[in-house]
Amino acid sequence: MGQPRKPKLQTAAPAPEDADAFRAAVQDAVPIVSNKVVPTRPRPKPVAQQRQQDDRAALSDSLSDSIADRWESGEELVYLRDGLARDVLRKLRRGHWVTQDALDLHGMTVDEARSQLTAFLSTCLKRGLRCVRIVHGKGLRSKNREPVLKKKVAGWLAQREEVLALCQARTADGGSGAVVVLLKSGSKLQD
Repeated sequence: MGQPRKPKLQTAAPAPEDADAFRAAVQDAVPIVSNKVVPTRPRPKPVAQQRQQDDRAALSDSLSDSIADRWESGEELVYLRDGLARDVLRKLRRGHWVTQDALDLHGMTVDEARSQLTAFLSTCLKRGLRCVRIVHGKGLRSKNREPVLKKKVAGWLAQREEVLALCQARTADGGSGAVVVLLKSGSKLQD
């Protein structure tokens, strides 16, 4: 057994006299809307959500301290970008390149130091400097008498594309309280 059928609706044609009466009644009527256009809102542009996530991740990585975790506070800071000869690091330690400028981060908070370091490196690149010294301090006046900025500065520098190598400064230039940094030359930088 099937389902009961629905009755079909039947429409009757209006009587001719009814149609004439209707036309007479509306002959002076003016249409309210003619050629009506329904406004449509423009569709929003698509959002590249994955790119936004990637940009946020890159920013987070550039501000992170994860690379700094591999340096112990008592160890000498040394970094050499992959692909460079160990000879570059040896020359940097021996003062082969003249230190062209310096930044002193003594007494700054971590956020202040990061901001100052970023601005300093940008200025150095614009000026075409190759070798700079960054004084982070030995931590003699900090809590537990340990350097707070030492590992952080090394980590921040190791994450920067323009940093080729860094090592602890010579004793006369600050020793364990400073690092000497070798930067890419201006001709090797890509905008």
